[in-house]
Amino acid sequence: QVQLVESGGGLVQAGGSLRLSCVATGRTFSRYTMGWFRQSPGKEREFVAAIGWIGGSTYYADSVKGRFTISRDNSKNTVYLRMNSLKPEDTAVYYCAASERPWHIGFMEYSYWGQGTQVTVSS
Repeated sequence: QVQLVESGGGLVQAGGSLRLSCVATGRTFSRYTMGWFRQSPGKEREFVAAIGWIGGSTYYADSVKGRFTISRDNSKNTVYLRMNSLKPEDTAVYYCAASERPWHIGFMEYSYWGQGTQVTVSS
């Protein structure tokens, strides 16, 4: 079992930045692919970014490429999502998730989820 706790959300103006953190407890963090997803009211949960545990490969949704950066610190059991140039459409609850796959495959491969942290971007 893996427990995930997100933090770092908040209210920011358009063009601003935030850094989300997700701390994992439980089994070996370094052997999990970690992902960030988001969900806004009335919409389905969507993929944002992921980082694999083999080679540290990174994956991004087209909507955040060039603005968001995912990274991990295995010594701290933590995955980060640095979000720059935020837009109002980035407003959502952001969820951290863990997959036992060595790289990002898809939504259904993530078995463990955090409770989410709210990000609100004002125009």
